[in-house]
Amino acid sequence: MSYYFSKKLHVTFEKAMSRVIEELRLEGFGILTEIDVTETLKRKLNVDFPNYTILGACNPPFAYRALQAEPNIGLMLPCNVVIRELADGEIEVSAVDPLASMQAIQNEELQIIAKEIQEKLKKAIDNS
Repeated sequence: MSYYFSKKLHVTFEKAMSRVIEELRLEGFGILTEIDVTETLKRKLNVDFPNYTILGACNPPFAYRALQAEPNIGLMLPCNVVIRELADGEIEVSAVDPLASMQAIQNEELQIIAKEIQEKLKKAIDNS
């Protein structure tokens, strides 16, 4: 089982970002964090790196259910979504597979929640 799923887009990086954020919103996710890896690496290491952003996406009702089922699950939240520019100029959008992430935790209720979140994340990525 892969730990993520992804899709390539034939749009600009900026357009991919806006599409992904909108599709996540339609599935009930808000963006808690937005890390511009490209800018951070330039500022901290003075290196050039292709466009790469990590979005921390959260669906509050699912986060609440997960926290009730497993109080320490916050260690694995939020769901990370990566938008990155590939060498050929294409844009790849990837999301962590919550079902794969939860395999390490022996909690049946959490597996059920992870499956539901997986479906919503996949739909958001597929529709981007």
